[in-house]
Amino acid sequence: MGRIWAKARYRDLILGIALLGGAAALVLWPELTMEAMRDGIRLCGNVILPSLFPFFVLSSLVVELGMSRYLGKLLEPIMVPLFRVSGSCAAALALGFIGGYPVGARTAIQLYENGQCSRTEAERLLAFCNNSGPAFILGVVGAGVFGSGRLGLLLCLTHLLASLAVGVLFRFYRPGDRPRAKGRAPHFQTASFPAAFTRSVTGALQSTLHICAFILFFTVLLRVLARAGILDLLSRLLCALLSPLGLTRSWAERLLTGLLEVSSGVTSLTGGSLSGRLSMAAFMLGWAGVSVHCQVLAFLGDSGLSMRTYVAGKLLHGGLSALLTAALVRLLPLELPVSLYLAQQTETIAQLDFQRALTISAAAAWGMWLFFLALAVYMVKKSSGKNRRTIV
Repeated sequence: MGRIWAKARYRDLILGIALLGGAAALVLWPELTMEAMRDGIRLCGNVILPSLFPFFVLSSLVVELGMSRYLGKLLEPIMVPLFRVSGSCAAALALGFIGGYPVGARTAIQLYENGQCSRTEAERLLAFCNNSGPAFILGVVGAGVFGSGRLGLLLCLTHLLASLAVGVLFRFYRPGDRPRAKGRAPHFQTASFPAAFTRSVTGALQSTLHICAFILFFTVLLRVLARAGILDLLSRLLCALLSPLGLTRSWAERLLTGLLEVSSGVTSLTGGSLSGRLSMAAFMLGWAGVSVHCQVLAFLGDSGLSMRTYVAGKLLHGGLSALLTAALVRLLPLELPVSLYLAQQTETIAQLDFQRALTISAAAAWGMWLFFLALAVYMVKKSSGKNRRTIV
């Protein structure tokens, strides 16, 4: 009991010092914090709202209306042997790859809360379903940071492969807990469309605002840490720890920035060897940053799901992505005709304005919605046909 009390006092002391330091920074550098807030608001308005809100609505509708069950019946032969999760979990994996952070994690948590997967399945799923979207990797990182859609395709490929590899490795997490038996219907009550639509829209708006709040906080935090010299001090310590691996101080500062916030980290990767920059970008994309982890933590709430499993999966995802990228840069030519054609199609993604980004994101979300709807109709008709043949 005494140890717990001592830990609590140390924790409160650290938090108190941090809060006092934050208040002092607001007083000392008001222009800096206001400029950081304006940049964060522009990022939320131009990127976060148009890219995430439609997918949040879509993921909620898929779970609320039970459409993930139909996708589960189709993909159960793949999901169970590879990842040891039920077929309904495929919805979180698919939406996570298309919608980006943190759509996959939010969908996995909703599947668990609606009784469509077990706790162990949800924790396995959280380890590998929360991924960066292709628009961010191809446009912002590939075309925007590296000036090459081909390199964006390389990063997208390694990000996908590393995520799937993490999923295969986490199939051994709690090996005694098996997925649902094939064909067993999950026990939950589907909602009517008006109720599901209302809850989905209001929940999506609340989730998007939570994400924007964390983005604003970390945008201001990074600026304040840089101005106060704390970021430089931490990068020196990190450089001293990782110097046997050849990490210089400038690379340590970039890595530290990416550990905290992924978009700030990847945009700092200017200068240096191309192989090193690509490998570090791959690690940052796989790790996703403390900012994204805080967003996932907010979604976890009182669900009881383990945050440690999620963090371990993201750390492993980042490491595998970096290793795969370093290997592929040495082995694969980046001048292939197919990659050149696809690169030309993605070079302009980074220059999208708010209206075009909103249109593309909404169109992609509605395309996925129509896919799930068509799949549900097909599976219902197929099931009805089997029932009629059985009766006859």
